[in-house]
Amino acid sequence: MQNDVYGYTSAGAVSQKNTVLRKTYGLLGLSFLPAAAGAFIAAQAGLNIYAVLGGRWMSFIAVMVFFYGMCFLIEKNRYSNVGVTLLMVFTFGMGVLISPMLQYALNIPSGAKIVGIAAAMTAAVFFTMSALARRPNVNMGALGNFLTVGFVVLIVAMVANMFLQIPALALTVSAGIVIFSSVMILYQTRLVIDGGEDSHISAALTIFISIYNIFSSLLNILLSLSGDE
Repeated sequence: MQNDVYGYTSAGAVSQKNTVLRKTYGLLGLSFLPAAAGAFIAAQAGLNIYAVLGGRWMSFIAVMVFFYGMCFLIEKNRYSNVGVTLLMVFTFGMGVLISPMLQYALNIPSGAKIVGIAAAMTAAVFFTMSALARRPNVNMGALGNFLTVGFVVLIVAMVANMFLQIPALALTVSAGIVIFSSVMILYQTRLVIDGGEDSHISAALTIFISIYNIFSSLLNILLSLSGDE
């Protein structure tokens, strides 16, 4: 018997869905605390994980192993308090990973303003997608197909950009990630509302990754457009 973190009553399916959604938002908010801590600690220590690993490909492999390894472990413990702990470790690590970009942004003219704009735009996207997810006419089939095709296209484009290093392609990839992640928030939230997702840990993980990707991609776009990158 797993250490269940839900504690549902017999209030019915609607109550259960509302419980999952409420706990998803609660855990999502909590997950940004270790993320902020990871970014702050890395900044204070002057830690750049990419410089430590050395080499673009070595860094890419290490990040992918951490990312997908932690996602796998969290999903394996998606109904357990262990899953919550692993999620906090994961978000701390993601904070460490984004720290170099934040350090760079905050050390250039108007960098703090750019970070603030990226954060505000990310929040606006999140709240808009969350509101749209509550509309009854959301076509989940179409969204699922879009996400499947979009994921494949983005992976191919990102790998191509690692070889080609074309600025315009990099910006296109960042814009694509923003669109893809925005739709993912809509899809995941609606999935919880419809009862298709019964783990608030899994839902919080997916939405956190989407918000993280939106913020980092918007920050990259804004830095590029500012001419300071």
